Amino acid sequence: MNTLTIARPTPLSEPLSVPRPGPARRTAFGQVVLNEARLTWRRPIGLIGGIALPVVLLVIFGELPSFKEHLAAFGGGTIFDAYVPILATFGVAMLALLGLPIPLVTYRELGVLRRLSTTPVPPSWVLAAQAAVQGCVAVAGVVTVIVVAVVAFGASAPASLAGLVLSVTVTIAGLFAIGLLLAAVARTSTAANVIGRVTFFPLMFFAGLWLPRALMPQFLLDISNYTPLGAAVQAMQASMQTGFPPAAPLLVLAGYAVVFGYLARRCFRWE
Repeated sequence: MNTLTIARPTPLSEPLSVPRPGPARRTAFGQVVLNEARLTWRRPIGLIGGIALPVVLLVIFGELPSFKEHLAAFGGGTIFDAYVPILATFGVAMLALLGLPIPLVTYRELGVLRRLSTTPVPPSWVLAAQAAVQGCVAVAGVVTVIVVAVVAFGASAPASLAGLVLSVTVTIAGLFAIGLLLAAVARTSTAANVIGRVTFFPLMFFAGLWLPRALMPQFLLDISNYTPLGAAVQAMQASMQTGFPPAAPLLVLAGYAVVFGYLARRCFRWE
């Protein structure tokens, strides 16, 4: 049995044995996930962007008197209600476009993935482990935003819990596929950071961060419906306010997951 030891700050910071397929192999992969989780905790950029920042914005918006007014443009709801799914999506987007690709590009830039390709540890384990860790943070961020909105500010509980779970799942799948493609094409961590930020802000506009979707002109709303963040907000908002989300935004997000996931797989290089 081969044993691999990689010094910090590589993604495998402790000795790891990679046995044949079976329960022991799943245990070995679990160790990779655990190591990635520890590194994420030590460099909490994703935790800040995926959980802390959306909650801070939620609290600020919740304290604004104008956000508590019920308006016909929002279907009788408040502006604050409209911002709950926007901020939940904000956290997922931060993780997908910054928290996920930057560590992977850094590993490739430092030669970690190349070294792993010569060992019994499949480099794809690092990608899967990063996606798993950041996915857990994304779910925690969405849950935290919704719980704080409902408990602290009296927002309505989700009208369809199953619809919300499905919406969050396809949102994470679609956005993380974009993040993996970004990790595939960026050559340096600096480039990944720049591309992620340049991508993040226009997408957040169509999600309604600066102009809620209910107030958008029709042509902007039509564009928003086919962007990943616009579709994510549409699906989550329907799940929280009316019931099970319509098929259109779910299909848009699934399409992003399939297309960008395929491109990421074709374009990704270990060195």
